[in-house]
Amino acid sequence: MFVLAAAAGPIANILVALFVVLLAAKIGDELFKRLGQPTLIGEILAGVIIGPSALALVEPSETLEVFAELGVVFLLFWVGLETRLSDVRDVGVTAVRVGFSGMLIPLVAGFAAAKAFGASTDTSLFVGAALVATSVGITSAVLLDLGALKTRAARTILGAAVIDDILAMIFLAVAAGIAATGGVDLTSILIVVAISAGFVAFVALGGTSVVARWPDVFHAPKFSESPLLPAVILCLGLAAISAQIGLAAIIGAFLAGMIVAETRDRHNFEEEVEPLYAFFPPFFFVFIGLSVDLAALANIDVIAALAGLTLLAVVAKFIPAWLSARSLGPREALVVGVGMVPRGEVGIIVAGIGSAAGVITDSLFAVIIGMSIVTTLIVPPILKRVLGATSTKPSREA
Repeated sequence: MFVLAAAAGPIANILVALFVVLLAAKIGDELFKRLGQPTLIGEILAGVIIGPSALALVEPSETLEVFAELGVVFLLFWVGLETRLSDVRDVGVTAVRVGFSGMLIPLVAGFAAAKAFGASTDTSLFVGAALVATSVGITSAVLLDLGALKTRAARTILGAAVIDDILAMIFLAVAAGIAATGGVDLTSILIVVAISAGFVAFVALGGTSVVARWPDVFHAPKFSESPLLPAVILCLGLAAISAQIGLAAIIGAFLAGMIVAETRDRHNFEEEVEPLYAFFPPFFFVFIGLSVDLAALANIDVIAALAGLTLLAVVAKFIPAWLSARSLGPREALVVGVGMVPRGEVGIIVAGIGSAAGVITDSLFAVIIGMSIVTTLIVPPILKRVLGATSTKPSREA
C-alpha cells in the first residue's frame, strides 16, 4: 500500500497539472470565442494566469513540454492535411523569396542592433537567430480559425515557413558552434544543409507521389481497422526524423499531413484526426503562456529593451515578407507580411540555448522571451482584421 501511495504521488501531480492546463485552455477558448477573438490568445493568456507569473497553479515541466510538442506536431499535421503539394508548388517562387528575405533581414537587423548596444559577437548572433524563424504553428492556427488556409497567402506562408525553418536551424547551429568553440566547421554545416534540403524534397515529392499512386496504402495494414493509426505513425516518424537531423519536428509533421492529403479519402482522415487536433494543440499554446516571467520584466530598462526588440522583430520580418509577396496582390501580400511575424516557441528555444551556452544574460533572456510572446499575441487580431473574415468552422472544439 505504501509503495502504491508513493508511486501515485508524481502521477497524481501530473494528472492534476494536465487537468488544470486543459481546463484553463478551454475556459480561455470559450471566453475569446464569445468575444469574437482568435481563441489561441485566450489559451496563451490562460497559461500566463495559471503559471508562475500569476496564480502559480502550474509550473512548466518536462511532461507538459512533451504534451506541448505533441500539440504543435498534430497542429501542423492537420495543416498538412489541408494542403496539397500542388498548392504549395503554385506559389513556390514567391514562398522562396519570402523565406529567404524573411531570414536574412531579421538576422542582419538583430545582429547589428545587438552590436550597436555593445553586445559581444556571440550574443549578437543569438539575438539575430531569435529574430529569424517564424512560428508557423501560431499563424496556421489563426488561418484555420478564419477558414483561410486554402488562400494563396496561406500557402505562401506555409512554403516560406519551411524554408525559413531550415535556414533558421542551420544558423542556430552555427551560432551555437561559435559560442561553444569560437569557430564553426563549414563542412558540417554544408552536410546539414544537404541533409535537410534532401529530406524535405524526398519526403514531399516521393511521399506524395507514392500515396497518389496507391491511395489505399493507409488501409493496407491488418493491425488496424482504421487508417488513422498508420497515418499517425507516419506523422510521428517523420517528426522524429526531422528533429534528429536538426530541423523542427513540425516540418516532418507538416510533410506527413501533405502526404496523407493525397489520398482519395482525405476528408475521412480529417474527421478521424479532428479529436487529436482538438485535444493536443491547447497544451502548446498554454505552455507558451507558462513560460512568461512577468517579474523579470519589472524594470524600466528591460521594458524599453523589450519594446525596441519587439518593434525591430515586427518591422524586420513584415517588410521583407510583404515586399517579396507583392506579386500576389496588395491584400494577400499584407496577409503574408503579418503572418510571418510571430516568433512564438522558436524565439523561446533560441533564448534557452543561448542561456545554456552562457551568452544570453538573464535580462536579455527575459527580453527575448517577452518579444516572442508579444509577437505571438499581436498577430492573431491583426490577421483577423486584414482578412476581414470570421471562422468558417469551430476551432479545436472537443
